[in-house]
Amino acid sequence: MESLEARILKDGYVLGENILKVDSFLTHQVDLHLMKEIGDVFAKKFRDAGITKVVTIEASGIAPALYTADALGVPMIFAKKSKNITMNEGILTAEVFSFTKQVTNTVSIASKYLSEKDKVLIVDDFLANGQAAKGLVEIVEQAGAKVEAVGIVIEKSFQEGRGLLEEAGIPVFSLARLERFENGKVVFKEADL
Repeated sequence: MESLEARILKDGYVLGENILKVDSFLTHQVDLHLMKEIGDVFAKKFRDAGITKVVTIEASGIAPALYTADALGVPMIFAKKSKNITMNEGILTAEVFSFTKQVTNTVSIASKYLSEKDKVLIVDDFLANGQAAKGLVEIVEQAGAKVEAVGIVIEKSFQEGRGLLEEAGIPVFSLARLERFENGKVVFKEADL
């Protein structure tokens, strides 16, 4: 997606060997116009897949997932990273290691929002080691629902996330694929578009 790649080059910052900071438009401050475009691209790709729910994990996946769900005309569900007192029955959970925060969270979704009739598109901001997506796949499967695909805004192709998901038979569709970081700059791999 050219506009996303251009924005990454303009406003993204490479930190260290494998972290890309995009907090000015995706992970902290959100560019609503770009998120709408992202949602429209995901919706166009999966329009005929029979998607009934879009699932993500809080917090940075919410914006692209919401716009995708809106464009598809289906509900969006986000997995919570901490359980609150109102989530007291029928909870689906998975353990998810956060690469950027270096912590493991138990993420959860109320089971009443997913059923065996659902065809799910998982949407997230980043794919690196694949742990968030893997946890969401686990939750969706606990409900008896089917994961149709995982849609990723920015994929770090030099990490093992895509391989982990594809080995499990889950298709991955990424809008921007990073091949490597070179001298503090992003080098792109051909996207899935």
